[in-house]
Amino acid sequence: MSEPYNPFLKNVILEVVENQLKTNDPHVTRKTLKRLMAAGYSRQQAMEMIGTAVIGEVREVLHNNQPFDLERYTALLDELK
Repeated sequence: MSEPYNPFLKNVILEVVENQLKTNDPHVTRKTLKRLMAAGYSRQQAMEMIGTAVIGEVREVLHNNQPFDLERYTALLDELK
């Protein structure tokens, strides 16, 4: 059973991705967006895919009381196909 869709949370996550792209921090976000779009995904699809990596990193930070880890986040982005 899938979790209920939360449009507010989705918008917040997409805003995080947009901010990463605007500031180019981390730069791997822009690189991933370009890679996914070159693979045929729309910008919106690519943004949502990157958002799943953001959620994964936030989960690690909150559940394991760890700081943001660029290497871990990059690995999540690299898994996106």
